[in-house]
Amino acid sequence: MKITLLVVGKTVESYFVRGIEEYSKRLVHYVPFETVVIPELRNTKSLSADQQKEREADLILKAILPGDYIVLLDEHGKEFTSLQFASYLEKKMANVSKRLVFVVGGPYGFSDRIYNVAQEKISLSKMTYSHQMIRLIFVEQLYRAMTILNNEPYHHE
Repeated sequence: MKITLLVVGKTVESYFVRGIEEYSKRLVHYVPFETVVIPELRNTKSLSADQQKEREADLILKAILPGDYIVLLDEHGKEFTSLQFASYLEKKMANVSKRLVFVVGGPYGFSDRIYNVAQEKISLSKMTYSHQMIRLIFVEQLYRAMTILNNEPYHHE
């Protein structure tokens, strides 16, 4: 199984890029991991939020492969502690045969078409974070989960 983080638009802040790269390097010692970046839409000033979500949905759907297990990072999703997330990942790693794809949408979230193809939604917090920041938070939590599953000292209770 491979874990994929699918994001809309590239990460622009260099401090986020460095953090994401660091945790991504650490992750590959535990599990195949990749980040797939869907190009950000251009000329969106004339588009409504719904139109923008639909255009992003077209691009997200093109990036999804047959057999992918899709999990949306969504404010209305299920919340986990770090230990619960590690347990969740352990189960997914045992049951998902191809790619476990976590999706971060654009600034307005997801269209109904994306909600319809997703198997699950998870939330990383009740708080709202920028789409740039959530990428770093997610890869850090993914790394933390792997260290928990491998009984390594990174996580402290």
